[in-house]
Amino acid sequence: MTSRLHLAWERLSLYLPVLLMGLLALGSWWLVRNAPRPRQPAQERPVSHEPDYYMRDFAVKSFDATGRLQSEIRGTLARHYADNDTLEIDQARMRSVNEEGRVVTARANRALSNGDGSEVQLYGNAIVTREASAPKGRAPVPRLEFQGEFLHAWVNEERVRSDQPVTLKRGADTFTADSMDYDNLEQVMQLRGRVRGTLMPAPVRR
Repeated sequence: MTSRLHLAWERLSLYLPVLLMGLLALGSWWLVRNAPRPRQPAQERPVSHEPDYYMRDFAVKSFDATGRLQSEIRGTLARHYADNDTLEIDQARMRSVNEEGRVVTARANRALSNGDGSEVQLYGNAIVTREASAPKGRAPVPRLEFQGEFLHAWVNEERVRSDQPVTLKRGADTFTADSMDYDNLEQVMQLRGRVRGTLMPAPVRR
């Protein structure tokens, strides 16, 4: 009897490591299957080019640290697009005043402005006007006006550009061109394509 038990124990001891490994594998599989799974990060929805808010019959003004009016934007309807932070304005009316007091106004059937209003694209009956001024110690600056179906203006850089036909009025003089690039700070005007101009004689001083 003792020899039989000893023989059975020897046989069991041969299979015991295999049995333990099987139990260990089964337990590991059960733990993996029933362990809480980490939460998958929520997939961000792509931002679509649709307005996230509207403004009707509005006026927005910005001031500098001293309280001086820098710019003003008005319109009948504005739509803000979050994907590129732009503001689309119907019947846009804009006005800006620099530190020297020089006034620039703009209007169009539709305007597209970036987030801070430093870059504006004007569509349909677009007009940008720099009013006449008389800086101290310098010659008077005549009134300057741009007209066209499309004008692209950089307010801070005082630049106006268009790849479409434009009309330029400087004081009493008038010019037309197929395209234009004007830099007020550099005092450079480039008219391209069919350029025509009408220069009026300066008034005779008596």
